[in-house]
Amino acid sequence: MHNPGHRFLAQDRFADGAQFIAGRPAKGTSGQSHAVVDPATGDAVYTYELAGPGDVDAAVAAARDAFPGWSSTTPGERSDAMHRFAAVLADRADEFARAESLQCGKPIKLTREFDVPGTIDNTAFFAGAARHLQGQSAGEYSGDHTSYVRREPIGVVGSIAPWNYPLQMAAWKVLPAIAAGNTIVLKPAELTPLTSLMFAEAAIEAGIPDGVVNIVTGAGRDAGEHLVGHPDVAMTSFTGSTGVGKRVAEIATATVKRLHLELGGKAPFVVFDDADLEAAVHGAVAGSLINTGQDCTAATRAYVQRPLYDAFVSGVADLMDTVRVGDPFDSATDLGPLVSHAQRDRVAGFVERARSYARVVAGGTVPGGDLARGAYYRPTLIADAPQHSEVVQSEIFGPVLVVVPFDSDDEGIRLANDIPYGLAASAWSRDVYRANRATREIKAGCVWINDHIPIISEMPHGGYKASGFGKDMSTYSFEEYTQIKHVMFDNTAVARKDWHRTIFGDR
Repeated sequence: MHNPGHRFLAQDRFADGAQFIAGRPAKGTSGQSHAVVDPATGDAVYTYELAGPGDVDAAVAAARDAFPGWSSTTPGERSDAMHRFAAVLADRADEFARAESLQCGKPIKLTREFDVPGTIDNTAFFAGAARHLQGQSAGEYSGDHTSYVRREPIGVVGSIAPWNYPLQMAAWKVLPAIAAGNTIVLKPAELTPLTSLMFAEAAIEAGIPDGVVNIVTGAGRDAGEHLVGHPDVAMTSFTGSTGVGKRVAEIATATVKRLHLELGGKAPFVVFDDADLEAAVHGAVAGSLINTGQDCTAATRAYVQRPLYDAFVSGVADLMDTVRVGDPFDSATDLGPLVSHAQRDRVAGFVERARSYARVVAGGTVPGGDLARGAYYRPTLIADAPQHSEVVQSEIFGPVLVVVPFDSDDEGIRLANDIPYGLAASAWSRDVYRANRATREIKAGCVWINDHIPIISEMPHGGYKASGFGKDMSTYSFEEYTQIKHVMFDNTAVARKDWHRTIFGDR
């Protein structure tokens, strides 16, 4: 099934531990160990000591100590360091791709063509954006004073990233933070710490000072909650489930931290009856199966206007059957395993329960043979599920697409919005007015027209409703990672100002 020579050797590579504090690797001190498991085989590939509260304290102290020096560098100096950072990442691209495929089960063609190039591009983008952190132009707004706005870094950022895109999420957390002059402590998911550690190493190699980027790998209830609640952490950025996000918000508000949340999603895929059917079918399969469906922007709910419904269901089922499930390190593989056996079983549970109220048209099974050891699940299509059912309303986070018919345009848009989430959506139509209406009325942070999934560094990513608030990527992310300060100069040189009469004396 696989060629072991292509796989990443994690145990040797990270023998010094899964923490990275003040510019050097370290072992965790919680007294508990954890294994990174290759989801394609079920084999443990790296065992390490988890971080405890003491490790978090050390990382925050390192970030706090590094903050005065890093925040006082010029935008040009930070930009130069981040351009070098992008170059180091490019030099190590294949190593990053193999490590990401090993820990996540991602097909190697996905990590080589999407995860790693996207991260390098994001780094290059923020290298340029670091030089464009200006505030508002100066002006005399009161008549007697000149005002201007400063945009300043916040301080130490404590961020928590998920397991579905470990490298890209590390980049989305670290890059805007340090480009703006902050320092950061990042907690990656315990399942997938490898590329976050490599990302921090690359930052040091690029000349970014010790302590600017720190990694603590520990359990959420220990390391994660301690990081969010730490009094020296000025801001928390969290990406993950809405349920955990509520807990993060609860802890963060106790110390009045700046808070950025990118939470769950259940993206609608609305196909109007004038859509290009072939394009919609291909878009639905690609958009629902990207990263084995473990993507909060993945196409999960296809609403198809009734004239196209049967042909769409048939076309998606046929195309799903051509998707090649297999070894992530085989360049021909289209779909790898889910991140863990527990996640696979969770996805399978949704599908099994759906059989009582909907049609499982394609997939819905665990592969046998050589794939049986891994956390594999076949691409799955469910049709005719009621709008209130759990497969429509809940985030499955697996290779499962649910298709529901609708009649009028009003109904299609209403069903798209009839969900707690609002991260991403797409609409499919040849009619510019119909498409434009969908972009206005669908409540989501990103709405694609006649496509689903592409993201670019220059544009923001973030949600509505239970999908959280704040933006990753683009210059809009600096709104999260900077503070705005109003500075006001008196222009009169008069000791007694006109407004003083409200406190003493007459005019």
